Amino acid sequence: MAALNLRLLVLLCSWAMATVGFSSCQAPSVVSSFSRHKVWLGPYDWTYLRVELPPWFSSVAINFVSNVNVDKEQTKQHPKSNLPLVCFRGGSPPIPDVSGIHFDDSLSKFVLSGSFGGASNLSVIDQCIPFQKNLSVTLTNELISPGIWYFGFFNGLGPARTQSKMINRGKAYIFSISIVIEGCSTMGVWGPYCNQSVNMIPCFQSSIDRHSRNLLDLNMYSWGSLNHMAQAGEDKEVNYHLSPKWMTTKYKQVDNNTSMFVTAENLVTCNNTIELSCLRNGESNIYAVDIVSITSQFVVSLTDLRFNQTSSTENVGNFSGILLMSYARYNAMPLKSLHDYSTDISRAPLIVNSPKVGRWYIAFQAVNQTEANGTMQETFLNGSLCFSFMLQVPECSSGKAGFNCTWEAHTLQRASKNSAVPFASYYLPDGELGSTDAGFSLDNLLSNSSVGQTAWTYFFFNIPTGAAGANMHVRLSSDTKLNYGVYTKFSGLLSMDNWDYFANSTSSSNDSMFLASDDSSGKNIDFYVLSAREGTWCIGLEHPSNSNNKYQTTMSIWLEGCPNHCSHHGACRNSIDESGLTFYSYCACDRDHGGFDCSNELVTHKGHIWQSIFLVASNAAAILPAFWALRQKAFAEWVLFTSSGISSGLYHACDRGTWCVLSFHVLQFLDFWLSFMAVVSTFIYMATIDEASKRAIHTSISILTALLAATGATRSANIAIVVAIGTAGLLLGWFLEFSVHTAIHCPLRFDLNMPERWQNLRSWLQNLIRTLQKRFHWLYLLLGFFTLALAAACWTLEANESYWIWHSFWHITIYTSSFFFLFSMRTNESNEQQEPAYELTRQDSLPRTE
Repeated sequence: MAALNLRLLVLLCSWAMATVGFSSCQAPSVVSSFSRHKVWLGPYDWTYLRVELPPWFSSVAINFVSNVNVDKEQTKQHPKSNLPLVCFRGGSPPIPDVSGIHFDDSLSKFVLSGSFGGASNLSVIDQCIPFQKNLSVTLTNELISPGIWYFGFFNGLGPARTQSKMINRGKAYIFSISIVIEGCSTMGVWGPYCNQSVNMIPCFQSSIDRHSRNLLDLNMYSWGSLNHMAQAGEDKEVNYHLSPKWMTTKYKQVDNNTSMFVTAENLVTCNNTIELSCLRNGESNIYAVDIVSITSQFVVSLTDLRFNQTSSTENVGNFSGILLMSYARYNAMPLKSLHDYSTDISRAPLIVNSPKVGRWYIAFQAVNQTEANGTMQETFLNGSLCFSFMLQVPECSSGKAGFNCTWEAHTLQRASKNSAVPFASYYLPDGELGSTDAGFSLDNLLSNSSVGQTAWTYFFFNIPTGAAGANMHVRLSSDTKLNYGVYTKFSGLLSMDNWDYFANSTSSSNDSMFLASDDSSGKNIDFYVLSAREGTWCIGLEHPSNSNNKYQTTMSIWLEGCPNHCSHHGACRNSIDESGLTFYSYCACDRDHGGFDCSNELVTHKGHIWQSIFLVASNAAAILPAFWALRQKAFAEWVLFTSSGISSGLYHACDRGTWCVLSFHVLQFLDFWLSFMAVVSTFIYMATIDEASKRAIHTSISILTALLAATGATRSANIAIVVAIGTAGLLLGWFLEFSVHTAIHCPLRFDLNMPERWQNLRSWLQNLIRTLQKRFHWLYLLLGFFTLALAAACWTLEANESYWIWHSFWHITIYTSSFFFLFSMRTNESNEQQEPAYELTRQDSLPRTE
């Protein structure tokens, strides 16, 4: 099989070099690999895993194994509260409760059929799929981008995921994941199979004449029609050369580019090293350029374009259908079916507005199209299209930004808070780091120049590595109603048409990872960007250009752990992902609230009161077995039942937030341990063995039940374990009792005579039944087993939503069953050892003589 794959790879490389002219082709090599084995995921539990894909990676193979297989066809009908999911997201940890994406159709089709059925960009949305027994997915650099990716593993979604629970029962899952990252070891080669040549474009910086600041005046041109091409003679190479005509007016862009004037003070120019690149029909060349600073745009334009005809067999009358298409994509390979920007660069330049900082890939493809029946169809052209191009990046001087380099730009510095949260910090302009985290005034920082009575002011700051699990908190406060628009964008200069999140005093963007607070007065703009990505962020303020603002406006930017301080209904907790490289925070909500910020009210105040009453008052059922034990002078059992009822009532009062006489964990341990001991001691009492044996059994059982209460008190299997321990103690007590008193006669030998053998066995059974009849009231014994079964049913039916009612019935039924078991014991003298009555005898002291 390996030899076959190698031969296929060699054939693929040979075909690639023959048709496209690639200079090298080699198999991808393993860059890194790691795995996590047998990770335990309890009910409502979750964990994250950080994965870094280097820029030269070619593919990533993910193998996921779990002990559950969720039917993908029934996922939407599956209750999401117990739905196990694995999600991944680029740049920051996924929060599927917020994003609302639980099961992506494109990825599910890939899992089912092994094909996406068309290109799909997986970098722009969260991807979630249910747990599978064995799931293998291979994603190439055409589908996902290099950088930081986060995998999230969730056992249940919804507001109850962060709600504090009195119990935490449900299904637990075990999963293992292994990730193998392959990459290209040769520079200048990339692609899923390391068979695509990528040429880096060298750049140099130059100054722009201030008398001609318009970038369009410097490098933009228009191509004339291609209809002027003349036919070539036979068997001769003919070059059709198109000369640029410099433009001084605003041009109209085509496809998905926009028309815009750009001014700059510095210009970064990048040229391809080859003077002319030639492409045959359908062929493509790929180039890469690094945008190292935040800029308003970059422009790719042709400096020369020629058509070389090498054969006379084709009709070369009209070549108006010749196209040189250009595709641009950020941090990933551009495809005809998957790209960020595109244009027919033979007719107009390619403009990328507000590009992100990082590596951009630009592809050129020669296409010959003819119109037939009103539609454009690609046809074969025997020739090549040769071209050279130039890429230019305008740059503003320090402290300036925007498309005209006249708006103010400020770099913010990060200052750490004195907090237990590792990444908690705030941002201030240069020179104000001595200030507190209360914010900084905007009065002297805003831009004065305007376009249509509107000005922009930009702020740039950096979120450090490892803090992708934090939340970016931005707030504007003023003495009067704010007429500001606040825009945010990651790793690039924002504009009115290019931003990630937006908020003003009346509205905000509805993105799932964006949380904005409502303010009816309009004096505050307050929002969070959840799980903000690591790297450079830009905040742009759209504001009036009036510089004489008599109202004071303050801006604050924080990096915080939990949004809205968990709405004051929970505590902010911190954790670390499986790789140990990223901190993330989450809200541990109280009993009545849930959600990622504890803003969802799951139980009303009135419902909280009734639930507390039921859970505390139901422990009064412990009076029944305690009173009977006291009446029978079984003082040890009386103390046990009384203590169990009191500790359970105190535990639930503390758990519901009423009053905690001791710490929560101590009260929880006492509640479960004494409840287990009450069940077991009831069975031991029914054996009526001597005190020495009873103390030995009690000591052994107290140790076992304490271990159960300390290691896994809320497990559903505990009730079966406790009943089994009690039953074993009862049988052991009977064995000790019968072995001493020989209450039941068992023959020491068996006669080979079958009739006599059956007679002895029947006599033994009759003696056993008579003994049990003398020992118990059978009606109450059956009622005891019945109520014990009800208690077990209540225990297993307990769930997060109905815990209070079923656990209240558990209190009532378990104590009632103990009462029936105790009441079923007969006080029968026949079971006691019969001793002769002591009697004084009168002895005649006189001799009997006549």
